[in-house]
Parts: sequence; structure tokens; C-alpha cells
Amino acid sequence: MKIENQLKNVLEASRKLNLIKDNKVKDVLLELAIQARKNAEFILTENQKDLRRMDSDDPKFDRLKLTEERIEGIAADIENVAKLESPVGNILKKTVRPNGMKISKVTVPFGVIGIIYEARPNVTFDVFALCLKSGNACVLKGGSDAINSNTAIVSVIQKVLREFNLDENTVSLLPAGRKETIEMLRAHGYIDLIIPRGSQGLINFVRENATIPVIETGAGICHTYFDESGDAEKGCEIVFNAKTRRVSVCNALDCLVFHESRLSELPAFAKRLLTEKVVIYADEKSFEVLKDVYPKELLFNSNEESFGTEFLSMKMSIKTVVNFDEAILHINKYSSKHSEAIISEDADQINKFRKMVDAASVYSNVSTAFTDGAQFGLGAEIGISTQKLHARGPMALEELTSYKWIIEGDGQVRSK
Repeated sequence: MKIENQLKNVLEASRKLNLIKDNKVKDVLLELAIQARKNAEFILTENQKDLRRMDSDDPKFDRLKLTEERIEGIAADIENVAKLESPVGNILKKTVRPNGMKISKVTVPFGVIGIIYEARPNVTFDVFALCLKSGNACVLKGGSDAINSNTAIVSVIQKVLREFNLDENTVSLLPAGRKETIEMLRAHGYIDLIIPRGSQGLINFVRENATIPVIETGAGICHTYFDESGDAEKGCEIVFNAKTRRVSVCNALDCLVFHESRLSELPAFAKRLLTEKVVIYADEKSFEVLKDVYPKELLFNSNEESFGTEFLSMKMSIKTVVNFDEAILHINKYSSKHSEAIISEDADQINKFRKMVDAASVYSNVSTAFTDGAQFGLGAEIGISTQKLHARGPMALEELTSYKWIIEGDGQVRSK
């Protein structure tokens, strides 16, 4: 099928969604969760085909990998989305003009949303669930690394759609070619919005080549600042969790910023990280503190490339600062505006940090690992926006709607 014909079918399917009751949408998603579990073996078999083609040392390997546990988590997220209130049809503003004309500002779906993503097959389920719940059809453009996984998942979704007499073109997976990517990015009249999910290279490519609106979901270069008043016990666990819980995700810690006056406690942080054999790139001051207590094969002197890097692996950097202002300068210089955290017992410092750090999610005494739609109570997420136009941070149902003005009258006409 030609790409244009495929896109036409999605557009037609999106228009039909405007008449679907939310109760039916809920039933579809609950059934999809059941079918995700029932088809786990099939999906995992197809996922293994993809995994066999990728080097297990590649940072994308963990993102590509599906397990029974991960499919169970995906199914649970779909159920959470199903149970949320529909974001469509909400009256944002209502007024009556002096001439009796009634004007309402009402939320509506975008229509067709295009998602370009790399080796993350879980995105296929998440995107469909969020798009259907918000009344949108979706065009998916996964990478060649995950083609078997994505094809299997879309087949399960489309089977459920057919069972409920819904148009299977409500979700459509494009071929994994560069030509198709360019066509998608320039699909005026067919796709209303593009959301890229993946590496900074992918995001830059989409931004530079798209001629339709784009919401950027940028790379996650995340910092945690251990302040002069920080609780060391609390800090050790936060840093360990942020770095090691799952290294291939965008909310993982990349740089620990440490107050100089607390360097004597840095070895305790390092000891905790050592249990997962974390490679550390330390600046001069922190290197001196760690060189006799941390394995030589895991400790290196930092350089300029050690900062502003999204490692996506068991690697991180350490930057020593003499005061709060230097910490802020370092974070704002190297941040990707994703997630930043402070560990401090000083309420004034925490308040200043919140105001001065320019990021979508700003934490105090909490691991950055929580930057996630499900963890924020949004059901799931379609991406984490690092820009400021329309959406910022985890994007879920509300962010997948626009609005229109509804005007009611009784014969009013406008005078000259």
C-alpha cells in the first residue's frame, strides 16, 4: 500500500472516532490489556527476533527488550488509561455576550498524531491507548530495530479494534524506511502533529525536516545536586535509585553535583554505586576523595565530554561546586531541561532551586526516576516534552487535545 493511501485511511478512521462513546473506548482498552497478556508469548517471540539482531551492549538493547513482567506493566498502564476520564468535550470557558450569543471553548482531539520512535516497542501500546482515549488516530513510525515487535503489537491492537467493529486504521504502522520518514514529516492534510521519541539525533532530524507541527521530547541529561545541608543517608538512596534503577531511560541520573563542604561523605555514595559497578567520571576534587576507595577500573578523570552527556548506561559524572550558585550555573549550562533534583534540608535553598532551574520536572529530595506519566498519575505517557510550547513534561491525555470555539445564537447578525 502506498504511504499516501495508508495516511488517507488513518484520516478517515480519525473522523469516525468523533462519534465513539467513551464507554466503548474504555471497553476496547480493557480488552486490549487482556489480549496483551494472552498474546505475551507471541509478542516475546517476535521481540526475540529483534533482540538477536542487536548487540546486548548497545544502550538501546534494554529499551528494546520486552519481558513477561514488562508486558504485565504495559497491560496495567492500559487499564489505568481506560479508567481515566476522557479529556474530550470539556468546557474550558463559557460566556454569554451582550447580544445573547453563547460562546464556549471546548476540548477536542488533534485528529491524527504521528509518533516517530526508536527501539521501544512498549511505546506502541502506550501511544495507541492514549490516542484512542483522547479521540485521536495514530500513525506509528518505529525503527527497523524493533520492526518485528511493533508489527506483532499492532496486529494485536487491530484485532481488538475489529472485534469492536472499529476501523483498524485507527492505528497504522509505517514501514521502517527513511523515505517513509520524510513522507510522514511532510504529510500535510493527513497528520496534525508529530511527536518524536528517541535520541537527540532523531529529535534534531525531525525538527529540521518536518513541515508540520512538532512537539519535542528531548534527551534526558539529568542532574542531582547534593546541597550543603543535604541528608547523606537520604541522598545515597536517591542517587543510587536515580542512576541504577533502569539506566536506558531518559530520567536516569547522569551527573551528581556535590557541595565541596560535604566531600568527606562522597565515599559513602560511591560505595552504594559500587554494588552496581557504576563507572564514575570525577572532576579533580572528587577524584582525589575517591581514588583510594573506588576501583581504578571504574574511576576516571572527567573531561568536558563527561558533562552534558546522556550516558544511558552504568556511567555517570561528578561535579564539585563551592556553593549553590555554582551548582545552578552548572546544571543550567548542561541540562536538557528534562528532570533535575536537589537534596537539601534547607527550605530556602529548595525554593531557590525550583525557581532558578529551567527544567520540565524539578525535584527536591526525590529520585528523578519518577518522571513518568504513570508515576504522575496520568495513566501512561506519549512522551516527555522538554519544550515550553503547548506541553511540558510527561504528556498524556490532556496534552493530546486542542480546543475549538462553539458559538450558539438565535439569528444574531453583526452590524457594520
